[in-house]
This record gives sequence, C-alpha cells and structure tokens, in this order.
Amino acid sequence: MSKKGREAPEPSVLDRPISRRTFLGVSAGTLAALGLGLRLPRLSLEPSLSPDGGLKPLPPVVFDREVYSLCEQCVWRCGLVAKVKDGKVYKLDGNPHHPHSNGMLCPRGQAGVATLYDPDRLLYPMIRAGERGSGKWQRVSWEQALDYVAERMLEIKEKYGPEAMIFSTTHNLLQPVFENLLKAYGSPNYGTQRSLCFNAMIVANLLTYGVQEPGRDYSAAQYIIYTGRNLLEAISNSESQALVAAIARGAKVVVLDPRFTKTAAKATEWLPIKPGTDLAFHLALIHEIIYNDLYDHAFVEAYTVGFDELKEAVRDYTPEWAATKTEIPASTIRRIAHEFALAAPHAFAHPNWRTSNFLNSFQTERAIAILNALVGNWGQPGGLQPAAGEEGAGLASLPHPPYPRVAALRLDGVPWKYPLVPLKLGVFQEIRDNILRGEPYQAKGWFIYRQNPVNALPERRKTLEAFSKLEFIVTIDIAMNDTAWFSDVVLPEASYLERYDPLTVVDGIVFIRQPAVEPLGESRSGLWIFKQLGERLGLGDYFPYEDEEDYLRQQLAPLEITLEELKERGFYRLPETAPAEAEGKPTLSWNTPSGKIELASEVLRNAGFPAVPTWEAPPEPFEGQFYLLTGKVAQHTQFATHNNRLLHERVPDNPLWIHPKAAAARGIADGDEVWVESAAGRVKTRAHVTERIRPDCVYMTPGFGHLSKGLRTAYGAGASDSDLHLTFTDPITGSQALSQTMVKVTKA
Repeated sequence: MSKKGREAPEPSVLDRPISRRTFLGVSAGTLAALGLGLRLPRLSLEPSLSPDGGLKPLPPVVFDREVYSLCEQCVWRCGLVAKVKDGKVYKLDGNPHHPHSNGMLCPRGQAGVATLYDPDRLLYPMIRAGERGSGKWQRVSWEQALDYVAERMLEIKEKYGPEAMIFSTTHNLLQPVFENLLKAYGSPNYGTQRSLCFNAMIVANLLTYGVQEPGRDYSAAQYIIYTGRNLLEAISNSESQALVAAIARGAKVVVLDPRFTKTAAKATEWLPIKPGTDLAFHLALIHEIIYNDLYDHAFVEAYTVGFDELKEAVRDYTPEWAATKTEIPASTIRRIAHEFALAAPHAFAHPNWRTSNFLNSFQTERAIAILNALVGNWGQPGGLQPAAGEEGAGLASLPHPPYPRVAALRLDGVPWKYPLVPLKLGVFQEIRDNILRGEPYQAKGWFIYRQNPVNALPERRKTLEAFSKLEFIVTIDIAMNDTAWFSDVVLPEASYLERYDPLTVVDGIVFIRQPAVEPLGESRSGLWIFKQLGERLGLGDYFPYEDEEDYLRQQLAPLEITLEELKERGFYRLPETAPAEAEGKPTLSWNTPSGKIELASEVLRNAGFPAVPTWEAPPEPFEGQFYLLTGKVAQHTQFATHNNRLLHERVPDNPLWIHPKAAAARGIADGDEVWVESAAGRVKTRAHVTERIRPDCVYMTPGFGHLSKGLRTAYGAGASDSDLHLTFTDPITGSQALSQTMVKVTKA
C-alpha cells in the first residue's frame, strides 16, 4: 500500500482564517479545490417578434436524449426522466411508470438540476490541513486519499479492535455494499437516522402486526385520521397524490396537530391538540369503540389476541377523561370515534412517522395500530394493507465470504440496553452519548456515508464534542456539509444524476439509477469508492464486481433482460408469481409470536413493559416556556437541500412561528428578531407571528443554521434547531423525543 496518503499535506489556499464576507467574495478559481464555480445550464430561448408585433411562440425544445433514473433529493426515490442536451441536464420530469412519482416530481425533485450543478459541489478528495472546522484543506489524488483512509482504519482496528470504528449512513440503495464494509471490517457499530424519525412507529407495528409499516389504500378510503403527520409537505410523493385524490373524491380527513399545516388546511377537520396528548385521544377512541360495541366482532375474535385485557385497560379512558388532557371537547372525540367505526373497514388511522414526538409516542403508535385492528380494516379496500416486499426481491445477491464473528457490544445499546429495537434501526443519539461517556468502550473513528450527524442529532454542541474525542473521521458526500467540514478526510461521491447505484424493486418492478451525464470533476460512484477502499482494507472478496455495470449485470442474472435493455426502458416488471393463498378468501396471518394481531403483546410484557397501551403523561412547559415543535416544508429535505439555490430562493430561512397572543405579551411583532433559548443553547432568528399555531407552542423548520463555510448558500442562513433540542430517548424503541424540548422566547 502506498504511504503517500499519510504524508503531511501541504497547506491549501484556504489556510488563512476567513469570515463569511471574505469567503463569499473569494473567486471561483481560488476555491477550485472545493469544486466551486459551477453554473446552472441555461437554454438560449430568446423570444422573437411576429410580423404583427406580437411574440412568436417558442418552438419545443428538442433534447439530445432522455434518461430514466431515480431521484435522491430524499429517500422516497421517485422515478425520473432526465432531459439532456449538449452533455448537460436541463430538465427533470417524473417517470410515469414509477409508482412513487406517477409522472410527477415534488419541488425538491424538480430542483435536482441545481444539486447537480451546485457551485459548492465536492469534486476532489480532500485531506484536512489544519484544525477540524478551520476550513484548511489540501486537494489530493484518489490514491492518496484512499490509502490514507485505509491506513487509518487499519491502524484503529489493530490498536483498539474493529469495534472502535463507527459506521453510519442514511437509508439508500447502496445499503448492502455499505453493510458489507461494516460487517467485513468487523464492527458492530451501525448508525442510521431512523431513531430520529420513526423507530416508535416501526417497533409498534412489528409488535402488533409483525410488519414495519402497513400500506394504506386511499382509492376507496372514506375516513382518514392523521396524528402529527403533515403528509402534503412530507417526502411521500405518491402518497400525497393519493391523499389529494381521496379528498377530491369526498373522503373525510381529520388532522391532529398543534400547528395548522398544509395538510390541516386541506383536511375536513383540524384538531389543534395539546402536544404530547395524542395517546389520550386514541385511547379514548378505543374506549368508545369497544364500550359502544362498534368494533368488528368477527375480525377481532378470529384474528387478534388480548382483547379482554385491552378492554379492561381502557375502561377509564373515556372521552371526558381525554378532553381534560387533549383540550379537544369530549363530544368531538366521541363523534369521531363513531364516524370512524361507521366508515370502517374503508377507513384507517394513519401510522404516521413520529406522531407527537414525545417519549409516549410508542404507546400512541400502539394505540393507533390497535384502533385499526378493532375496526377490521386489514386488507380491505380503503384500509390498511400488508407491507410491500423487500427492495431487492427478485434480484440476485452478489456472493461474498462469511463475515467475521463480532463479540463486542454495540455503542448504541442495541440489544443490551434496548432489546426490542431492530439491529438495522439502532439508536443513533446513543452512539454520540456513549462516545462522550466512553462506554462500554471508547470509540476512535467514524466512517460517515451520505449522512450529517452534526446537523441531525439534537444538542449539536455535544456532537462536536464527541467528534473531538475521535482520532479519525471520514465523510463521503457530494457537498461539504457540516459533518464533512469537521472531518479529517472528505471523499466526493458523484451525484445521483451522474452514477449507478444497485438496482431496486418497487411493487414488483425493477428500476435503475444510471448516469444522465458524466461525473463532474473527480467525483466517483459509491460502488467504485467502496470497492477501492475494501481492497485496500484487505476485504476485496466482499466486493466481487469489476465495476458498476458488472454489479448491476450480476443483479439481473436471473431475469430475462439485459442491462442495456433496462437502461433504455428504465424499468422491468418481474414475472408474476402465484398468490400464496387458497382458492376463495385469502388466508390472513401475521408475523407475530401468536400469528395474529397482538392487541396485548407478550413480548412487551416479558421485557418489563405494559402489554397494552397505557396512559403516560407528557411533561409540560414551565410558566413562560413553550413546546418547541418541529416538522417539514415541501421545499427542503431534513438537512440535505439547503444549499440548493432554487430551493433556497423559495425557503431561505426558518423563522419562529409564534401565536399573536404570545407574541404580544413579549412585545414581539412579525419580522422582529428574537432569541429562542432552551437548556441546550440559544439561537437568534426572526419571528413569524401567526394564528396557525397553539399559543403554548412555537415551531422551527429543521435543517438550517449550517456551520460549514463550504456551503456558501446555506452557511449562516437561518438558525439550527439542533442547537436547541435536548436528548430524550424512549426506553422501549430508542426514539428521540424532539418535541419534548421546552424553550423561552424573548425579543432580541
């Protein structure tokens, strides 16, 4: 192995300390090492005058070619068609053959061209040439960078054991290849973002139905209940389309949310529920449906276990009791219970992703799952549906040697502290906290792929402190995000419009991500990076492919289609298999210990937790404090899109939503600068005074307040909610309770 990667890099042009003003004024040539200076391509379409003086209509644009691929502006991965002219992408449209897009892209997907041609793209491997976070980098060759990364990882493995290296990523198509590296290296430490998002929902559904997330049939739905789910600004493109169609058809939609979101605005009924009390609302619905004999007797008796225990547990959870908790009138709760039951089985309570974002969210998710079971909507038109198959179903898996045995405990506490959390979900924030504590051992390195823990995890100060305890950090990404900014090495991955990723299957159809244009600079695909790094780590047998196209050809081996044909068509429908059911009515079964829907869970009982949902009172703010709510806007994805100039134009920052009464009491007018302060820290932002939020709540959109000066558009824009959120972890599911943070607001 070459030793050049360990040589002390020469100081780069970014060595000197620079202010935001100076940074933004530096020339494109000076910042070439970061890959800056790209421009969005523009078609030359100057209008001309007709003989009568009017404007002539422009002729249709003729593109050189159209390329079928997959979006990655979020994890929904809609199908797209990239329109290319003169070697550049000018337009992105939805792929009409892909069930996630149905021919349409959301604002984020439409703006993907600005991600491809972001002037702040990482285009060359970089090694830190100063203190972490100083912005001092040295451009190096791929050989130097990969040699250096492999040498540091082998050094950590030899000195401290493979468990001292953490591997983390956001869910993506390269997951199998990423996991090959993690497992072949021998580390148990696997970090995903899911405990920050939907652990509570997944674990609740696994324990109730035996699936991670049931599907929903909107085509015949007559009644839908959302709990804290702002679907119309979320990442679920196709489901948002289905909801809009259901509303247009006349379906009744009830939204529980302390904030008047876009989804609430389109709903039949908005219930501004008190934060953290969604559990009480759903327990009361269950009580009302059981004690008024509104449940589906035949379904409950045949396909569930634990009904009698559930009935006794919810005896006292009346609508009147719930009204005192939720601040929703008892008559409203009672009416909704009756309407929902009468609309069933063509009705469902959405499983959501995070509900209220409190520690009791798991019990809320369990109550929602049980509510659906009581009305017998499983597998019914307009109800819940069995989960879809795995993303790689029907494709060949690439062979590899057995993984080495791992004996070390995981840093995130799974399963030794969190026995019910699936290994692939983990508890992300616990990794950070155990780095700080040095328990059950001290981590020394972090391998980060397509992820931004500095911005994503609560208490950003703690995350940066955890970084300071690590000897080595490497980040692979397309941009110099905040995590990359504080890393030792950054490796530039090609954007999703420039690379292949492993094939994926959606609803029995194979789809391809393929390059629409050549990669810019020296950026490379993840498939190439992992293979090159694996070989340097002595793990080449775990990456048995010659190049990206060879990987895809091996996946396609069992199917009657070539890679060239798939690239041209963009999709391939797998051969249909005979349904696994007897003639007539399908057999209903669930992947639970009992084989039925578990209203009472023995797994929970044996783990020392209540077998049926019970009331857990949430904390409340002290006098003068507010609940800090979080959520989504349709123009941004978590922490990943804020340097996209097209999206930044639409939503450049994140003002604090505050109710007029609360604002007036503090002398705050719309547009005033305010301080927002929690026990974790404080930030300054401007106030957005609005009646679209409860008086005891404030709201900030996440993802802003970037620290990296390598993101010239996003740097310093808005404030980071990660500087405010405290860390609260659910002991059952490991979910982070983001809305359990309370804040004070004062005029700046």
